[in-house]
Amino acid sequence: MSQSTLSEYKHQHDFQADHSGNEKRTLSVVILTAAMMVAEIAAGTLFGSMALLADGWHMGTHTFALSVAFLAYWYARRHRNDPSFSFGTGKISALGGYTSAILLLVVAIAMAIESFERFFQPQTIRFEEAILVAVIGLVVNLVSARILGGEHDHHTGHQHEHDHNIRAAYLHVIADALTSILAIAALLAGRFFGWVWMDALMGIVGAVVISRWSIGLLKDTGQMLLDRNDAPHLAEEIRKVLEKDGKCSVTDLHLWEVSGHRFACILSIVDQVQHSPAVYKKQLAQFKELVHITVEVNR
Repeated sequence: MSQSTLSEYKHQHDFQADHSGNEKRTLSVVILTAAMMVAEIAAGTLFGSMALLADGWHMGTHTFALSVAFLAYWYARRHRNDPSFSFGTGKISALGGYTSAILLLVVAIAMAIESFERFFQPQTIRFEEAILVAVIGLVVNLVSARILGGEHDHHTGHQHEHDHNIRAAYLHVIADALTSILAIAALLAGRFFGWVWMDALMGIVGAVVISRWSIGLLKDTGQMLLDRNDAPHLAEEIRKVLEKDGKCSVTDLHLWEVSGHRFACILSIVDQVQHSPAVYKKQLAQFKELVHITVEVNR
């Protein structure tokens, strides 16, 4: 068999979508968050403000988490044609999302612990300064959320809800925005009604909400990293298409996600007429989400 004929059967294992837009947006948010962190820490040190210092270091944790998301995009892009990754680098996005979800959960736990402590050991709050810091933080996070783009990729027009990495970055800035909103509400209540306990209560509410977000993201990314089939409907449709003539039986089917809503599939088929694997692959061509198919045929 000639080399030109063999080349027809060879293919790349780069199954991930083009995330260059998400990568650039994430980098922009990293730079914006890092700049805000440096400004708050510098101002807090210069003016002796614990509120500014605390929020500055809090922004530092999000800068780190968002940097993880950016590095995941960078590494996946750099190694997308590396043959040592058997099914491409699509799962690096899920790994970045999983790591960020853990960091988000750690932030939520720290918020809960500090809030409980403040119930029993109330601290003196400089309301005007703290409200200003919270408002600035809210503006920065709303701008960051706008940059990340929410549910749509402005360059491709595609939804990127299956991109766990950008979802994790988006959740980080939304969590921070929620924290700022709750803080503003609590500080206003303390400033005008003397309800100092609202500060601790809002901290606990924020910790609970952020924990639920992070746990949901951990479940989604964990399933992908463990090759769990979370698309049983797709597996059932594959069986129906191949077995519709009554002569073919799918005896073994492995289906797993290799990138954002892109799947690899390994099939073992018993057929009364032993066709070539290409025949069965052609039948499955209607499933655009199947990017890699391996067929074993038995008579």
